[in-house]
Amino acid sequence: MKRAIFPGSFDPITKGHHDIITRGVTLFDELIIAIGVNSDKKYMFSLEQRKKFIEDSFKDNPKIKVVTYEGLTVHFCQENNVDFILRGLRNPADFEFEKAIAHTNRDLAPVETVFLLTAANTSYISSSIVRDVIRNNGDYTKLVPEMVRVN
Repeated sequence: MKRAIFPGSFDPITKGHHDIITRGVTLFDELIIAIGVNSDKKYMFSLEQRKKFIEDSFKDNPKIKVVTYEGLTVHFCQENNVDFILRGLRNPADFEFEKAIAHTNRDLAPVETVFLLTAANTSYISSSIVRDVIRNNGDYTKLVPEMVRVN
């Protein structure tokens, strides 16, 4: 069984994340969306909210599982019998950053990183941009899946 993890903070999940997940799940038998917990980070949305946004967005896909984790992604992979890490690339800067992480992960564990390019129509979207739009009362709904709504 080919299992992959798509790790991130997903604060919040964006249409770019959604696109990578939708295309990535076709490559694997199971795709684990893993929300990393970093106690040093200030999040806009609680862990429970972020998890619910993702679960609600993919509730009809039995190949997708949503979990939370702490620590190194490769340790999660080893503990959960996951051989692949899925990552999305928006631009050359993402590639350089992700390449260094992929090499480090492979040094630490026998885990391969699979990169997918984001779709052209979502390549400009990041969670930090979405949070800024929300904070400034802009129309964020064009940037996130339908399930992500702020009251």
